[in-house]
Amino acid sequence: MNSPYLMNTYARFPVCLVKGKGSRVWDDHGKCYLDFISGIAVNTLGHAHPTLAHAVCRQAETLVHCSNLFHIPQQEQLAETLARLSGLDRAFFCNSGAEANEAAIKLARRYWHDQGSPRRTIITAEQSFHGRTLNTLSATGQDKVKIGFDPLMPGFLHIPYGDIETLEAAIDEDTAAIMLEPIQGEGGVNMPETGYIAAVRELCDTEGVLMILDEVQTGIGRTGTMFAFQHEAALPDILSLAKGLGGGFPIGAMLAKETVATAFTPGSHGTTFGGNPLACAAAMAVIDTVEREHLVESARVQGERLLAGLNDIAEKHAAVHAVRGLGLIAGLELDREAAPFIIACRDAGLLLLLAGPKVMRFLPPLNVSADEIDEALAIVDRCLP
Repeated sequence: MNSPYLMNTYARFPVCLVKGKGSRVWDDHGKCYLDFISGIAVNTLGHAHPTLAHAVCRQAETLVHCSNLFHIPQQEQLAETLARLSGLDRAFFCNSGAEANEAAIKLARRYWHDQGSPRRTIITAEQSFHGRTLNTLSATGQDKVKIGFDPLMPGFLHIPYGDIETLEAAIDEDTAAIMLEPIQGEGGVNMPETGYIAAVRELCDTEGVLMILDEVQTGIGRTGTMFAFQHEAALPDILSLAKGLGGGFPIGAMLAKETVATAFTPGSHGTTFGGNPLACAAAMAVIDTVEREHLVESARVQGERLLAGLNDIAEKHAAVHAVRGLGLIAGLELDREAAPFIIACRDAGLLLLLAGPKVMRFLPPLNVSADEIDEALAIVDRCLP
């Protein structure tokens, strides 16, 4: 039963989670579940990882917040680390993926303003999801999330995902940037053909427009590389991150090349809480652990195991239409509504998420074990017709 004091913005599962450890969570009745939602690709290290817990506790005992009116060493260290890992030059920190994408859109438009150019239009993809602010909602290529929020923000054009010819034809003298997810998570774990992201990079270079990649869901090791764009060595001009960056603590980041980042000057953009010492300490603990425990490689290896198992399931069950994924983001598309099977898996002790009406989405922690992968696959196998 929903609380009478909360706004009814979520169709919540009838489960109250009270504790987690690793890839497992427990509800208020003591029932244990394998968590293959991970807070929607957030819990990079699973639940209650001691390194993350200790880092948050230590920082909370020292300094939680001081505002960006002051230099923040933890923020500067995190920015340097992300620059090293990504190949981009500068970072802006915020609190969520929507804020990171909002900052990316603003930076792109500010960049062209500073060039004396009227370019303002952002091309995005159908079935994309970029956030729930009015700007990022307008950028999103799904009508279902826009109902009742008109008038939407102008300056966005949606084209089919993965179609390089249509994308090229859509670029004109008003185009400021192309904004894409390397894998559309919310839209159905949709993946373009290999080489598409690299082709978009080449097209942006040819046409002289900016490339924005939304890696809110795919960043920080989830696809088997630290960032999904690294599968095709297609360095964007602007990159957005959140979700897995803080391992459960709210933080977002927008990274950019130096030539673009300089468009943000004092007073042009800002945030009260973004990049506070506590959030940055959490993010550094996550990245340090990902590197120390080789979790990017683990995501690749366990992801191959997960996808192989899902393909085996597809061969056994006629209800399975397709299997998609890379690393530890995977989708099992059915020929019917997936919600009943999400419920069946939950009742059997496995938490999964929808990605559109017919897709079961798998997002385990990066440190998930082979035995846990096999356990989850066995549950899915039993629950499908």
